Amino acid sequence: MNIIIIEDEKPAARLLQRKVEKLGLEINTLLHSVEESIEWFQNNNHPDLIFLDIQLSDGLSFEIFEQIDIKSAVIFTTAYDEYALRAFKLNSIDYLLKPIDEVDLEIAVNKFKNQVQKNTVSNLDFEMIKKMILGTETKEYKKRFSVKIGQQLKVISIDEVECFYSENKGTYLHTFENRNYLLDTTLEQIEEELNPKDFYRVSRKFIVPLKAIKEIQVYSNSRLKVILPSYKEEEVIVSREKVSDFKTWIG
Repeated sequence: MNIIIIEDEKPAARLLQRKVEKLGLEINTLLHSVEESIEWFQNNNHPDLIFLDIQLSDGLSFEIFEQIDIKSAVIFTTAYDEYALRAFKLNSIDYLLKPIDEVDLEIAVNKFKNQVQKNTVSNLDFEMIKKMILGTETKEYKKRFSVKIGQQLKVISIDEVECFYSENKGTYLHTFENRNYLLDTTLEQIEEELNPKDFYRVSRKFIVPLKAIKEIQVYSNSRLKVILPSYKEEEVIVSREKVSDFKTWIG
């Protein structure tokens, strides 16, 4: 397995190398700048995994991706959290803030190992298998919700929904107009009725649409915080066990 570290501070790179190798992975190469990294990728087979700092001595490491079509898995290691959303759009396994906690590092490495194991077990096209099993029938997803307001019914289009959430044993719909409506259903039922390309259940309390995500911030214990346009009643946190799938979902 070919693994490299891109980090402009050489002592930090060597420290990270020692920590990673304690977890059973061997580091093959240490690179220290955007220019050096681009030249290396142009002349070598791309690695299986990159530990990547974002701010290098000669620019942001995103510049490497702009010039090289990198397919390697990436674990970002940085002192800055403002690049999280941009990082998640790449092939990222995790986003670790410096100083790197050894427990978080081990979790990230295990995510990578699990991904490798899954790819080794099967490279089958599961979407093709699903079509073979289910045929060409296309599922119809929910396009609107009816809510009761006093003695009247109000119809809310799915495009108006900023999020669904549960609170005090009730299930609510929150709109982009900053209005909350009580629904006569559960989050589990709603999750089954929504298009999974557009909506994701980030935790047992929240379902959010992709188009409503204003910002994603790194949160404690390897979790993520989702910022929505108007919903401010409580923090929308991506559960730790859902972070990897969530990053895949947002593309």
